[in-house]
Amino acid sequence: MPILVITGTGTEVGKTVTTAAVAASARAAGRSVAVLKAAQTGVRPDERGDADEVARLAGAVTTAELARYPDPLAPATAARRAGLPPVRPQDVADAAAKLAAEHDLVLVEGAGGLLVRFDEAGGTLADAAELLRAPVLVVASPGLGTLNTTELTSRELCSRGLELLGVVIGSWPDSPDLAMRCNVTDLPDVAGAPLLGALPDGAGSLPPADFRTVARSWLAPRLDGTWEADAFRDRAESA
Repeated sequence: MPILVITGTGTEVGKTVTTAAVAASARAAGRSVAVLKAAQTGVRPDERGDADEVARLAGAVTTAELARYPDPLAPATAARRAGLPPVRPQDVADAAAKLAAEHDLVLVEGAGGLLVRFDEAGGTLADAAELLRAPVLVVASPGLGTLNTTELTSRELCSRGLELLGVVIGSWPDSPDLAMRCNVTDLPDVAGAPLLGALPDGAGSLPPADFRTVARSWLAPRLDGTWEADAFRDRAESA
């Protein structure tokens, strides 16, 4: 798995912090890691982007960002409004392949969900994953509505013949409600793929040294972690 594409079921689901946790766990396992942000929106040139945040939390990783647009919109729309060239799926694939030649693992983080448009032709992160033939990790929210968006994402990946590696819950609260507790059991069923982790709410606010120390406990062994889905589900059901 030299390249892993990371997408979300929507915005603000914990995708960047999950990317950082995967990077930190891979580094702890002795692997060299690169993080590619396909398109950064809603950030000024002098502000830190998502790739910078991953590096802050995970430590010594190589970062790359293909384009940056100031408006917090879908990349295609943000590029058009800024009068800047869009990012195309082939650009993402080429950059990821180049990084993969020099690193053990390349994490390609999308913008928003799987089918958010990068360019005027309708190119998406899914198209880039197809070009790369790379597995995809889906970051989902824990609450009501997540089963629908997760299954829609899974079905799209399946229709393209892409591997859904698994699902990670991007932000798990201290006091989950009934829907959240039930979703721990239902998410793998609707996704047709295993639950590979759950990050605690506020994980991105931890000091970086602490984040790196505990990141592996949030992720399953498939992601170089120690997290156990059955134990987590048992705790959720008894909460």
